[in-house]
Amino acid sequence: MSHPEFRARLTLEARVSPSEDPAKVAQALATIAGMGPEAVSIRGESARLANEDPKTLVHIRDQLRDRHVRSAARKLLLRDRAGHSASMMLNRQAAAAGVVAVCGSPEESPLGPVYLTITSEELDKVIDWLTAYTGG
Repeated sequence: MSHPEFRARLTLEARVSPSEDPAKVAQALATIAGMGPEAVSIRGESARLANEDPKTLVHIRDQLRDRHVRSAARKLLLRDRAGHSASMMLNRQAAAAGVVAVCGSPEESPLGPVYLTITSEELDKVIDWLTAYTGG
């Protein structure tokens, strides 16, 4: 699949509770992004991965397509949009299992959701590309 024709910054963040293994939270974020856990920084009670690598967006787009949740993801990104940023929540347990599953509210992810934020000067184009129906 070709890379997008725009620039976008993707950020994944999750809270790390005292009862959790930070390495497992890091692995969940890395799995969503299609990267290794070394890409995740853990500071206190927060795990964060941020980058502008187009391969990360391609990986998430493929996950949304494979899970048939493009339209739900689109609605959530448009609902939680502010200026040049849009965000949505992902289920952390599903992420740990290698699956991107969208959440409409934090309660849908018992350990707390993973927050995905996309920032771009061309946000409409990014959302359209990320959630486009491509016959798959």
